[in-house]
Amino acid sequence: MNEFGKLSVVGTPIGNFSDFSRRGIETLENADYIACEDTRVSAKLLGKFGIKKPLLSYYKPKEHEKSEKITELLCEGKNIALISDAGMPCISDPGYILVKKCYELGINVEVIPGCNAAVSAIAVSGIDAARFVFEGFLPVGKKERTERLEEVKGLSHAIVFYEAPHKLRQTLTDLAEFFGEERHAAVCRELTKIHEETLRGTLKELIGHFNETEPRGEFAIVIEGKAKTDEKLSISDAVKIAREYIEKGEKPNIACKMASDLSGISKRDIYSALLEDKQTAD
Repeated sequence: MNEFGKLSVVGTPIGNFSDFSRRGIETLENADYIACEDTRVSAKLLGKFGIKKPLLSYYKPKEHEKSEKITELLCEGKNIALISDAGMPCISDPGYILVKKCYELGINVEVIPGCNAAVSAIAVSGIDAARFVFEGFLPVGKKERTERLEEVKGLSHAIVFYEAPHKLRQTLTDLAEFFGEERHAAVCRELTKIHEETLRGTLKELIGHFNETEPRGEFAIVIEGKAKTDEKLSISDAVKIAREYIEKGEKPNIACKMASDLSGISKRDIYSALLEDKQTAD
């Protein structure tokens, strides 16, 4: 009976090939197979370093099915390296199911560290991230998206999101609605690539920038944690301010925005409380 092979989880460059570690290259060179997210993308990476190995397609919709095949090979004594298109497998990329199955079968798993966009974004954000949470890509569905943002809006530590260029404007708008327009953030674009750029400012300022500039490339967004002094006024105080603006002729959504700017409480929360008060009064 053959001894089990080993699964190596290998971090790959997120843009600059020079960031690939010597150990990572050697691991791919010594593997019997390389499991990858997109064989076309991985072929470019392997070609850059002159690595020729059989590729096994491993992507999210087929993770369970592909994991069965890969673990069969591992049980036969084959050594397999797992990579994603860029960065660390299992971090907003396929891999978790395969790693979990390997542990269940008693197959050895090792990690070869590499680049990660979330950690890289934190490093250049200029935002205090001694503590942070990684949220990856927000859900697309409105209900799920709202629930996720409700969960994290009050956190006192930094939050990291990923976003695609065609969704960036809407995501920044949603973040401003839940966190408040004056919350500071950093938007990091094309990290480690030729056009790397980090933009810092309030969510309001960042929205203004991307309303005038077409988003291009892949983005990582770092939001500062909620300061203890954010809510100098209570929610009831903010609702009272909004109501005063409405009595002066302002539309409710404008009144809530003005109250939000003064109180530091999100416009969404003020509007919801305003509606609740109205329903109670009715």
